[in-house]
Parts: sequence; structure tokens; C-alpha cells
Amino acid sequence: MPEQPTFKGKSSLHGMKAWLASLGHSDSVLDSLNIIHVAGTKGKGSTCAFTSFFLNAHRQRTGYPGKIGLYTSPHLKRVQERIQINCKPVSEELFTRYVFEVWDSLNAQGLPKPRYLQLLMLVSVHTFIREGVEVAIYETHNGGEYDATNVFPKPVVTGIASIGEDHIKQLGPTIENIAWHKAGIFKSGRPAFSAMQEPEIAAVLRLRANDKDAPLNFVNLDSSLPMNTPTLQPDVQKTNASLALALVSTFLQEKAPACSRDLSAQDIDLGVEQFVWIGRFQKVNQEGHQWFLDGAHNDMSVQNAAHWFAEMATLEQTHFDPVHTVIFSHISERNGASLLQRIARSLREHNMSIHYLIISTYVERNEGTNDADQSLQRSAQIFSDEMRQLYIDTWKNIFPRTQTAFEPTIDGALKLARSFDQGAGTQNLITGSLYLVGGALRILEPHV
Repeated sequence: MPEQPTFKGKSSLHGMKAWLASLGHSDSVLDSLNIIHVAGTKGKGSTCAFTSFFLNAHRQRTGYPGKIGLYTSPHLKRVQERIQINCKPVSEELFTRYVFEVWDSLNAQGLPKPRYLQLLMLVSVHTFIREGVEVAIYETHNGGEYDATNVFPKPVVTGIASIGEDHIKQLGPTIENIAWHKAGIFKSGRPAFSAMQEPEIAAVLRLRANDKDAPLNFVNLDSSLPMNTPTLQPDVQKTNASLALALVSTFLQEKAPACSRDLSAQDIDLGVEQFVWIGRFQKVNQEGHQWFLDGAHNDMSVQNAAHWFAEMATLEQTHFDPVHTVIFSHISERNGASLLQRIARSLREHNMSIHYLIISTYVERNEGTNDADQSLQRSAQIFSDEMRQLYIDTWKNIFPRTQTAFEPTIDGALKLARSFDQGAGTQNLITGSLYLVGGALRILEPHV
């Protein structure tokens, strides 16, 4: 492993300190946010959400912390989802006010303009400071060392969720390189925790922790979790919740008043019960159609999504046989055919019969509309004929009898899946991209 792997592209950390200082947010002000910082490949968002819900359950019982900030990315339905207080997205009015406060301040000082994710990060910090949060949970965008969120000099605690191959062009090429970047959030003297990792990844994390003088512990499954609840049925969520418990317990021991430093069994049960994380292991029931949605978009996560779909579909199946459909879309640097192969193999291992595969795009409706703010981040390109055929051939190598179709819009894919119903209903896995899942949710639940 190189001593310091290179970062391809422009560091999103560049400029962040200057912009924050121009807004009046010094390092001491940042420290007052009591940061819990989380990186990783799969599960970092869920870990942050579990952390927020456990703390919120503790707040409901003890009154501490009074306000809990949560910053994650990307959003699925509305951009305000990225900035939450006490497990709820900030209002559109509040979000708009703080966006303009930040933008107008930077503009008045003639400073270079931040990019999209940098701006949202600045807005989150500004929001949490103005709203007086007592703890702020931050999910990295990607990587860690050069990530825009890595501006906090003294986080209370840091955490690393499961690490796999992701953002290889920026962070790779090796898994050791990727782990090096993720561990960049470790800070001197501040406790760090990690989910259990593969040996070569764990070795890098230990080296980085030692170099940064950060005490590191690896977290096994926590037996205090209510393991049989539906929320924790995907095994990976047990891992994420266990890591979150370690982060919460460390935070409370260091920052909570003496009378409320313990996370009770009641807090844990309530946190799991109230946990909601849209687009991740989410099920929507609609008039005989079951939609299983997970925004998995790397090899590790799509395998987990397929495993979850197979288990849940079997558990919820009646004596009738519903039609099984997979709706998939993936347009990015990653190898979509490899992801589709992982999904197919996992479903085959669970003896699932998949009747239809629908390949779609990120375009929501026939008029070509998308969620406006997400269009800033992604290309509106559709699959080429070659890519489409590659995906179909990849799938049919494992499920040769599956009927395949291409639908250029998400709305069209959902309508097509409904049309396959033979009277016993349908069970549909929607995966491959958070953009696909976000678009599907905006159509399936337009008023939620």
C-alpha cells in the first residue's frame, strides 16, 4: 500500500475552511457542534440514521440532546432530506433561508463559489449552528481524507461502516487505497470505531489510526439489539445498528449530563422501532403490488438488496404465486453489468424465480422531467443499445427464461411491472441506483 494514495480529481475539501471562516464559523464554533463523523462504502448512511434515531429516543426519555442534527447524501425525494433535525428534514422555508444566507454572504465577499456538494455541506453547518443543535452526525460524501465533510478538527467520535470497492476512479485502484481514504476522518486523540472488515482493510485502518493517534475499536454485533424486528432483518442493518450504538454510547459518556449518560434498553428498542431510512430496504404495498426498493449501487450492496428481497418476498408470499420482476438502472463509472450479475446470482442462490427484468433509466416520466435539484448532479443520458444488450445478456446467462424489456422512463417501468399481474399480485425489486429508487418513490408516494 502506498504511504499516501493519490486522489484523482479536485479535492472537495479545498476551500471549505475559508468559506466557513467567512461565514463566522471558526474551528471552536465547529467543535461546539459535537460531531459524530461516519465514512464507509455500504451502510454509512444507515449507520448515521440509526445514530440519529437512537439519540432521538434518548432525547424523548431524558431531554438530551435537545436538538440532533443529521447530514447525509444523496437525497431521494427532496433536497431538504440531506439536512435533518431530530429525525425530520428541515422545512423548505428554513432550508431556503439558510441557502440564501450562505450564498449571499459568499457573494458579498467576492469569494470563489463552492460546488454543489460543497454548498450543501456549508448550508448544513450554517443551519446546525443557527438552530443550536447539540450534536451533529455527518456522513461523508465519498472517501474521507479529502471529503468536504472532513473539516471538523475535533469530532467527538468517528465511525467506519463496511468498506468495499466504490468510487474507484477517485479513491482506488486497490481496496487498500480506498480504505486509506475512508480512514482520513480519524483525528488525533478522538475515539474511532469500525464495523468488522476484511483483513486487508482492517490492517489499513489500524495503520491509519496508529499514524493519527486515534484509538480504534472494531465492533461486533450488539446483543442488546432487538434482532428479530423487521427493521433489522437485513443482516447488514444489524451491523450498521451495532456500529451506531458504539458511536452513541461514546458520545453520551463524553457529552451528556451525568444523570443521562446511559443508553437504556428502552432507548434502543424505540430507536429501532422508529427508524425510517427511505430508499434503503424499503417496502411499499399498493393494491396487490409489493415494491421492494433499495438504492444499492455497488457490488456489496446489491448483493445485500437481492438477499433481502428473496427473504422478504418469500415471507410475505401467500399460497398464490405472484409475478417476480426486477427493475434495474445504472449509469455511472461503475460496472452495471457486474452489479446485475451479482443480483442475479444472489437471487438464484435463494431459488427465486424471476419472471421479468425491466431495464430503465433515471428519467422519471415521458415528458422527460426529473427532480430538478438532482439534475445538477447527474447526466440525463439513456442507455445505449450496446449497454442495454449487455445487461440483458448478462442476466440471461443466469436466468435464461426471464423475459426482458427496456422502458426509457421510471414511470413506464412501474406501469409495465403492474401489467404483468396475473391475478396473484406482483413482487418487484427496484435497485441499482439511488436515482432510480428516488424517482420511483416520487411516483409511488407523491404526497409522502
